[in-house]
Amino acid sequence: MKDKDQLDERKVTILKAIIKTYLETGEPVGSRTISKYTDLHLSSATIRNEMSDLEELGYIMQPHTSAGRIPSDRGYRFYVDQIMQEKEEEVTEIKDLMLKRVDRVELLLKQMAKLLAQNTNYAAMISAPQYQRNKLKFIQLSKVDERKLLVVIVIEGNIIKNTIIPIQKELEEEALLNLNILLNSALNGLSIEEINLDVISRLKFQAGPHSEVVDCVLTEVAAAIRADDEDLQIYTSGATNIFKYPELSDGDKASKLIGTLEQKELLQELVDDVNGSEENSGIQVYIGDEAPVKNMKDCSIVTANYELGEGLRGTIGIIGPKRMDYEKVLSTLRNLMTQLDTILKKDER
Repeated sequence: MKDKDQLDERKVTILKAIIKTYLETGEPVGSRTISKYTDLHLSSATIRNEMSDLEELGYIMQPHTSAGRIPSDRGYRFYVDQIMQEKEEEVTEIKDLMLKRVDRVELLLKQMAKLLAQNTNYAAMISAPQYQRNKLKFIQLSKVDERKLLVVIVIEGNIIKNTIIPIQKELEEEALLNLNILLNSALNGLSIEEINLDVISRLKFQAGPHSEVVDCVLTEVAAAIRADDEDLQIYTSGATNIFKYPELSDGDKASKLIGTLEQKELLQELVDDVNGSEENSGIQVYIGDEAPVKNMKDCSIVTANYELGEGLRGTIGIIGPKRMDYEKVLSTLRNLMTQLDTILKKDER
C-alpha cells in the first residue's frame, strides 16, 4: 500500500491513536493524550515531532491554533484501508434477525435499514435488488384486433412487461410470425446499449413494409428495460441521527443532508456510483469529497452490495460523520451482506 510505505510503525501507531481518540471524543487530540493512550513510552516532545511529520504528510491537520490535531480525509482513508483487512466482528442483532424468515423482501429491507440505523447510530439506506445487466430474453407479438398488437417483453430475471401498440393496417398471421422470428433472432440476449443504430437500421430494412411496427416495438423494449431503474425502491432510516454529531447538525448542513436522504433521485446517484465501480462486489468507503452526492461531502459513506442471482443486486449504505466508528460499520455491513444474500437466495428456491 502506497501510504503505508511512507509511514514507519511508530507513525502508524500514533496516527491510529489520534484517529481512535478523535472518533471517541470529537475533540482535537494533543500529544499528552497520545502519550497516555499508546504503549510506545515516548515523551510528549517526541510525539509532537511525529505529529508534525504526520501533518506535513497530510494525514492530520490542526483546525485551530490549539495544539490538538484531527484526522484529514487522507488520514481517515489510511485508517479505513487498514481496518478493512482486520477480522470481522459478529453483529448479534443482525444475525438474529436474518435467521427469521421474512416473507416479503420489502418488509425485510425496511427492517434492515431500521436495524442498521439503530445499531450504528448513523443514517442507513438499502435499495431493493435490481438487475444491473438488463438484457432482452424474449418478445411476443399477438393481435388484439385489426389495429392493435399486444407486445410481451421478457427481460433478464423473467421480468415481464406488457403493452399495446397501434398499427396502421392489419397484419396477416404469416407476417406476424415472421416479425416475431425476426425480432427474437436479432435482439435476444442484447442489452439496451447493444441495440444500437446499426441493429435498428438492419431490423427495419429486413422488416420491409412493417418497419414502422418494428420501430414501435423497439421503443417499448427500451422503455421496458429502463423502467426497472425508474421503479427502484430505496428504504432509509435514522436520518435524525445526524443531529447527534455537532459537525453535521449545523442548520444548513443538517437540512441539506436530511433532504438528500429523502430524495430518491439523489440516493439513486449514490447507488449508480456504487454499481458503476469496478469493485462493486465488495465494501466501498467514500470519505468527504469522494462522495458522489454533493450534499454528503461533509460525511463518510460506507456501502456494500448484496447479490440475488446473477446480475440482481441491491446496495446497502451507512451515512455518518467522518469520525464514524469505521470498524463497527464495516463489520456490520460484512455480516449483513452475507446474511442478506443467504436469506434472499433461500426465499427464491
